[in-house]
Amino acid sequence: MTDKLTLERLNQADRETFTALLDGTYEHSPWIAARAWEARPFATLAALKHALVLAVRNGGREAQLGLIRAHPELAGKAMVAKTLTAESTHEQGKAGLTQCTPQEFERIQQLNAAYNAAFGFPFILAVRGPRGVGLDKQQIIAAFERRLHHHPDFEFAEALRNIHRIAEIRLDDKFGAEPAAGNLVWDWAERLAAHSEPAYAERGELTVTYLTDAHRAAAQRLAHWMKADCGFDDVEIDAVGNVVGIYHGATRDAPRLLTGSHYDTVRNGGKYDGRLGILVPMACVRELSRSGRRLPFGLEVVGFAEEEGQRYKAVFLGSGALTGQFDAAWLDQQDADGMTMRQAMAHAGLCADDIPKLRRDPARYLGFVEVHIEQGPVLNEIDLPLGVVTSINGSVRFLGEIVGMASHAGTTPMDRRRDAAAAAAELVLLAERRAAAVSDVVATVGMLEVPNGSINVVPGRCRFSLDVRATTDAARDACAQDLLAGLQAICAKRGVVYTLEETLRAAAAPSAAAWQARWERAVQALGLPVHRMPSGAGHDAMKLHEIMPQAMLFTRGENAGISHNPLESTSSHDMDLAVAAFRSLLDQLSTQHDTDQR
Repeated sequence: MTDKLTLERLNQADRETFTALLDGTYEHSPWIAARAWEARPFATLAALKHALVLAVRNGGREAQLGLIRAHPELAGKAMVAKTLTAESTHEQGKAGLTQCTPQEFERIQQLNAAYNAAFGFPFILAVRGPRGVGLDKQQIIAAFERRLHHHPDFEFAEALRNIHRIAEIRLDDKFGAEPAAGNLVWDWAERLAAHSEPAYAERGELTVTYLTDAHRAAAQRLAHWMKADCGFDDVEIDAVGNVVGIYHGATRDAPRLLTGSHYDTVRNGGKYDGRLGILVPMACVRELSRSGRRLPFGLEVVGFAEEEGQRYKAVFLGSGALTGQFDAAWLDQQDADGMTMRQAMAHAGLCADDIPKLRRDPARYLGFVEVHIEQGPVLNEIDLPLGVVTSINGSVRFLGEIVGMASHAGTTPMDRRRDAAAAAAELVLLAERRAAAVSDVVATVGMLEVPNGSINVVPGRCRFSLDVRATTDAARDACAQDLLAGLQAICAKRGVVYTLEETLRAAAAPSAAAWQARWERAVQALGLPVHRMPSGAGHDAMKLHEIMPQAMLFTRGENAGISHNPLESTSSHDMDLAVAAFRSLLDQLSTQHDTDQR
């Protein structure tokens, strides 16, 4: 299409013309555009996309099912008969589905049949993928096989989410739009993920733990991009391994906005957890530098060296160093191979004695902001690309063991047993009930182990973990106290005993009101509704919260928002919106500074 669509043209169109202009955005479903017409005028393309999403959401189950069934099977009869719409032909061709080998074609037909039998509608996948350039056939088949095991209600919603992604890319084609900043961030994330530890890299898995060769390579890559590609004025890898980039304000002594996140990963993790919060502000600095623009304040972007606690037991090593909370005793901790943290630092060329010098003076900073992938399903479920964090949950963790009596599974009557695992199971259910009874409280028994367990032995010991989180410390502590009292009662009733050790306690970190409001205005400026939500995960912002105001912005994750997993994903469009929101926050601060100076 040479005559590109514009918002002005759409906003001025009557319903019939509006619907015609958006023809093909949603497969054989003009009713969606007709309903979205009522939400005019649209200030942004994101606002138009959201209106179309709402039209589908409010259309009812039957209309939604009709929309799903309007889509052709992947590499199905319509493709063979060449009766696909122009849009579907382009998309399936871009994914290589029009050039399947006989074996690939046969496998896809088997999957189509199995999927239709399971769900009663065709399998729908946005085959142009999160970057818009197309998934390969192996990725498509893997998604097909994985989604066959979903619950029918979840898969119904997943089909709709993929339809919205297809529509988003088709709208870009109509408007001649491109998420350039989002594409850049997406590409950076892919290139950064090339560095992984040997045993994992061989399996195509991403693992980057503190001060390994992969970790140091990732740090060097970030530092290079900051200096060579983005135009930061000063770039260094500091004494704890943080990658620090400074883009000075109008004067070198201007106060700074601090931002960033961590670049280490869990084992076999995802590409965006932490790293998104480094790459998004890097893209903003790149724009500032290329336009020759200086802000009234400086921007300090930190790629924190460690947050996940994978190699050593200590966590938040990077952000903790900036708050003056790096414990020198951690230097004597050993990893699984017996190497101390001090030795690892020396091997990496870092000077542990300089870590105390990294403490930041809060008086020099405006505050701390962090962009992060949600790591949860909420934004994905409500079809919103961005969410504003109200508070980072406080948490408390325990490791415990219940001791009963190991005995013969066949000869010990049910009323004579001292089953440690059964007591732990009661705790699991109690935690589920108690946390569910209060809003924004979660409790998890994530580890259960019967040492030397046997199929024909009543468990005599059971080790377990307990993790309690809430938006306030009071709610967290109340839940934890109830669970510990419940554990005591369970064990007394069952004639077993327990030991319990508290291993972590982190305070809740509510967002600073003024900074949260800036994120909210940034989201609104994009034409999107503001969705406020707590964060159940820990973040570097929790540490910076202890010395300066902080607030976070969440970006939607695909695949039900799964994180700490290779399926962790987000689209370049959502990343582009995150960059735009960050840019808006910078503009707000600049305007505020100019106003204050008058």
